[in-house]
Amino acid sequence: MNAEAQQRLAYFHERRDAIVSTIRELVEIESPSDNKSAADRLAEVIAEKFSQLGGEIRFHHAKEFGNHLQVNFGGKAAKPVLLLGHYDTVYPLGTLVKMPCTVAGDKLTGPGVLDMKSGIALMLHAIAALQQWHKEDGHGNESGGQLPRPINVLLVSDEEVGSDSSRRITEALAKRAAAVLVLEPSYGRQGAVKTARKGVGEYLVKVTGKASHAGLDFEKGVNAICELARQIEKISGFTDLKKGLTVNVGIVSGGSRTNVVPAEAAAQIDVRIARLKDAAGIEKKMRGLRAFNRKCKIEISGGMNRPPMERTAGVAALYAQAKAIARELGWNLGEAAVGGGSDGNFTAGLGIPTLDGLGGVGDGAHAIHEHILISELPRRAALIAGLIAGV
Repeated sequence: MNAEAQQRLAYFHERRDAIVSTIRELVEIESPSDNKSAADRLAEVIAEKFSQLGGEIRFHHAKEFGNHLQVNFGGKAAKPVLLLGHYDTVYPLGTLVKMPCTVAGDKLTGPGVLDMKSGIALMLHAIAALQQWHKEDGHGNESGGQLPRPINVLLVSDEEVGSDSSRRITEALAKRAAAVLVLEPSYGRQGAVKTARKGVGEYLVKVTGKASHAGLDFEKGVNAICELARQIEKISGFTDLKKGLTVNVGIVSGGSRTNVVPAEAAAQIDVRIARLKDAAGIEKKMRGLRAFNRKCKIEISGGMNRPPMERTAGVAALYAQAKAIARELGWNLGEAAVGGGSDGNFTAGLGIPTLDGLGGVGDGAHAIHEHILISELPRRAALIAGLIAGV
């Protein structure tokens, strides 16, 4: 570990309790995706914290979700880096009662602490550190804490439910950025960053048959559930593990009563692809489904929601840079390819160098045991600060 890296890591170790305090404050303001007023309350608190650092605040109004928060920081002449994340969680209001934000040893627990309120706190403290470190111009003169480059921060409120209302904003900011750093949770307890994510699609297959009395007029009915069962078998066959393509029938519904031949049935399908070139193929197969029983009608809706984040040369170069910074800080930073998607999929899909999983280290995202490791916060913050300055 070189002297400068050691000093910067020590800086964050000294401020570890302050980082924890920020995380706890954010976790204790619940912000479920489907509650606009609750989400907006948290967005205002976060905006005030960025404003205190000198950030220019801009809210993008969302009708059904919390307002998306954009913060702009000026800096030395260069293309900006985009710090990307979300402040919504999967937990309904009242979760804190049964899942309070607590510290137990090295663990900080609470709803959304890993995914991804710790990432937001790391953004705040990394930017504050860069301002502190750049107060002098190299000749002992105060420079007002000018950042080494412009920074755009985007925190959206609908990532957990598909990012439909925020995608346009994310992509517009990414197109102007030199690189995108996504503060989603890291992978595993070793804190690996994510250099590849699968693309995500959702389809709805709806079958319409004809109802009849199952005892009196059985032969007059057309059983939609039987037709859907045959479709499910065919759809499941679209999976190709060698290509990293999976098709999962996750929710099935249909029928009204046991003594009625069901007139309707539906299945919700999750699709994951590792390669963008496979998107057209699975789309063609899904749209090409035809009824086995010609008396049934089939409707297909939905499609691919997020393109895959592929490990392009730009992503690999950004990872190499992060790995070098981590090495200076005294540890070996790993990488991972994961099946889940994030808003980093959108930016990587545009060809913008994107590095994901830079946020908290822990386990249990979306689960009762969700937590982060407090001891990992200092070097995580130092890594983020180093990347912002060095991209």
